[in-house]
Amino acid sequence: MHSNAELKWHYHPARGWINDPNGLIDFHGQYHVFYQHTPTSERPPALVWGHAVTRDFLHWEEKTPAIVNDRDYDIGGVWSGTAIEKDGVLYAFYTSADAEGRQTISVSISHDGVTFEKYAGNPILRDYPPQGSADFRDPAVCEYRGSYYMLIGSAYPDGSGGNLLLYQSDDLLHWRYVSVLRDYPGTDSCECPSMVPTEDGCLIAVSVRPKNAPLYFEVMAGDFDGRGFTPRLMSRFQKGPDEYAGQIFRDKKGRLILISWISGWKYQPEKCIGCLSLPLELTIEKDHIRAYPVEEVRHLLDENDTVTDAYVTERFVDRGAEVHIRLTL
Repeated sequence: MHSNAELKWHYHPARGWINDPNGLIDFHGQYHVFYQHTPTSERPPALVWGHAVTRDFLHWEEKTPAIVNDRDYDIGGVWSGTAIEKDGVLYAFYTSADAEGRQTISVSISHDGVTFEKYAGNPILRDYPPQGSADFRDPAVCEYRGSYYMLIGSAYPDGSGGNLLLYQSDDLLHWRYVSVLRDYPGTDSCECPSMVPTEDGCLIAVSVRPKNAPLYFEVMAGDFDGRGFTPRLMSRFQKGPDEYAGQIFRDKKGRLILISWISGWKYQPEKCIGCLSLPLELTIEKDHIRAYPVEEVRHLLDENDTVTDAYVTERFVDRGAEVHIRLTL
């Protein structure tokens, strides 16, 4: 059995289960990486938001869990979501699951990026719309042209496919349902979306759970009008059975950065307890969306554009037009 202590460059907690990266943000001079975490067990389910900070993506400081499951509405788990800064304050949106596993959407607020206070009006979204289902999770929040938008991963109630539900807000606390932004017929559900403005539109990412096929991660660049999204470029550049739940954010330098979960589900319980991918900078070109290691970690690449870290390899084909992630077990 591999130990996560063998890994040098891929972030993992000192102990306990890790899965989806959450709330990625450049805040108060540090990169904050939150993640699904069960500190007391090397098996799921994740219950809290773990937390680590870094300035260079090479040296990490693990913090105490940022948001824990201590309320009736989230006692079943503080699950995936995203973070946004407004007026110097960090708003962390997350999936709150109660004791029966019912999924709602909540927010926790921090002035320093370390200490969080749950909003008194939680859950801010208590019910899914007619186009949604009990799979109602993973809020992705962004500001776009003076308004706030949220994507939620869900599915149609008749089981015909997964979808992304769009909400709008003026203040980050009160939200109204707008539309189904995108759907995926023949899938179980959509999960872990990201929504990031670009110079000429939006970048949207989503993890999809097909009914009879492997999970996949998709990134799209396109036009957004506040109700609908028209992709101009679509890519599933990240390959391999050991990656999922990627999240994208924009840092203060203007870079689009992606971090994914390296899972190895099929190796449980013999495998390591999971880790996160290297941070990758996304570039949107005419024909490709590319993902290549950020400048801070680029020196780790060998002559074959591959990073090898103990039992994890990440290989970048054509400057990241394809990214192959593999666990060697």
